[in-house]
Amino acid sequence: MNSKKIYIKSKYQDIQIPFTSVCINNDRSNDNPFEFFLYDTSGEHGLPVNLNRKNHNGINKLRLNWIKDRNDIAESENGTLIASETNNVSQMYYAKQGIITKEMQFISERENCNLENFLKTLTKEQLQKFNNKHTGDFNSEIPKEYTPEFVRNEVAKGRAIIPLNINHAESEPMIIGRKFKVKINANIGNSAITSSTNEEVDKLVWATRWGADTVMDLSTGTKIFECREAILRNSPVPIGTVPIYEALEKVGGKPEELNWEIFKETLISQAEQGVDYFTIHAGVKLSFIPLTVNRLTGIVSRGGSIIAKWCLAHHKENFIYQNFEEICEIMKKYDVSFSLGDGLRPGSIHDANDESQMAELKTLGELTEIAWKHSVQTMIEGPGHVPLHLIKENVEKQLKLCHEAPFYTLGPIVTDIAPGYDHITSAIGAAMIGWYGTSMLCYVTPKEHLGLPNKDDVKEGIIAYKIAAHSADIAKGHPHAQLRDNVLSKARFEFNWTDQFDISLNPEKAKEFHDETLPKDSSKLAHFCSMCGPKFCSMNISQDINKAVKTIDIKKIESEMNKKSEEFKKSGSNIYV
Repeated sequence: MNSKKIYIKSKYQDIQIPFTSVCINNDRSNDNPFEFFLYDTSGEHGLPVNLNRKNHNGINKLRLNWIKDRNDIAESENGTLIASETNNVSQMYYAKQGIITKEMQFISERENCNLENFLKTLTKEQLQKFNNKHTGDFNSEIPKEYTPEFVRNEVAKGRAIIPLNINHAESEPMIIGRKFKVKINANIGNSAITSSTNEEVDKLVWATRWGADTVMDLSTGTKIFECREAILRNSPVPIGTVPIYEALEKVGGKPEELNWEIFKETLISQAEQGVDYFTIHAGVKLSFIPLTVNRLTGIVSRGGSIIAKWCLAHHKENFIYQNFEEICEIMKKYDVSFSLGDGLRPGSIHDANDESQMAELKTLGELTEIAWKHSVQTMIEGPGHVPLHLIKENVEKQLKLCHEAPFYTLGPIVTDIAPGYDHITSAIGAAMIGWYGTSMLCYVTPKEHLGLPNKDDVKEGIIAYKIAAHSADIAKGHPHAQLRDNVLSKARFEFNWTDQFDISLNPEKAKEFHDETLPKDSSKLAHFCSMCGPKFCSMNISQDINKAVKTIDIKKIESEMNKKSEEFKKSGSNIYV
């Protein structure tokens, strides 16, 4: 393989931007070799020298000096950071003040994928082949180049978030917003039934190597804190949690025994630990619960069902909703972002877009405005299971009701008949909803609804969702997206097999499938694969056609055709003689 992890020096600050570099035309081609740059989320785990390292010892705190240099934090004896004088250290707070942070500079160059410099290295012929792309759709307003000011403005307006807790300095800055690359989230976490901390950290490393942009730790059971600590200290991407899970463990798994003080304590503990975004089910109101009675699958969100049971047990309003402003006060001190949870999302296509789902969505919009008042970064979760023809409605209502806050969706799963293949049924919906304007897609693995995913399931889920996200980026007109397709297509047409493997989402599988029937090194020079063979390969035949066309004197042909035209006119232009 001709790919490697590299860091490129920023043009704004003395910081390094991570990419995967792929050397194209390195083995054989008439074209000049060049480097192509891919967005990379693997952090230190992607460096070749560290591939076999023990992953549980922690990684470098990339942003620690950036955070301290802003001189607006206090540090406890155990090293925990918290806002000091301003009482707010969120990226949204800085953005509203007109401040461009190093994080924003980092993100702008990361989103560009070194495109400007890459185009400068190409020949005129290569530019014609690679830089031609289809125009994006749905008024996504994707810029030709991302600047730090563009990033700052989108965050200030609430249309994008940068989930970066000041206590998770290991995380490389990234952004979630519909005018940027569509991101994907991977869920991991142990349970009371199976898995261990080591296994979950392995899943984290595995997920980031394959391209997960964020990871949610959904751990349950007795060792939630320890598992999360290991995950955070080894994660180059933002980590999200559902705090109600840990709070529930503190009361022995009995929802009715939960209260605001226990939940508040859990929020502070997780914020101090470094969690970047909380899924908070503040929109599940007591009055909405009866609306779910006629559903086919009831309340499928774990967090939503816990809150609903508490509300009914006490016949009181959701204590998270009631204390939302105080939650904002906590979160802005650490720069924890909201992921306002879809506690009433549909668990089957039968229940899609029903009254309870939309009632919650409207409430999440109201809560978004409260969060923004405190400059707390906010995205909205949804929608679960939704058939194809109802997906667009979800996005349109979310953008309107939630004031264009980023949309973060699970799938959606577009049909319920394929247990074991829901990474496919959901990726279909994910590609469409990403195209319509969703900012981040939460992956679904083949084990959805069936069991806890293992490493292979994580990989399959991520690849399915990388396909969905990239497809949406092409449709939206992201400046770097189709370029990758063009580079791969050229390699395919020229039978540059190694280049084709390297530029793909899963080089290992692409090579494995090719080598099943043509394993020899000499086969990497063949102008055919085992599907068509040497005689029936359309691209090989097309190359022969192109060579033949190049030998034709077009001007001579045009001259002769003009002569025939004049002869026809002089004869009286009669069709029949």
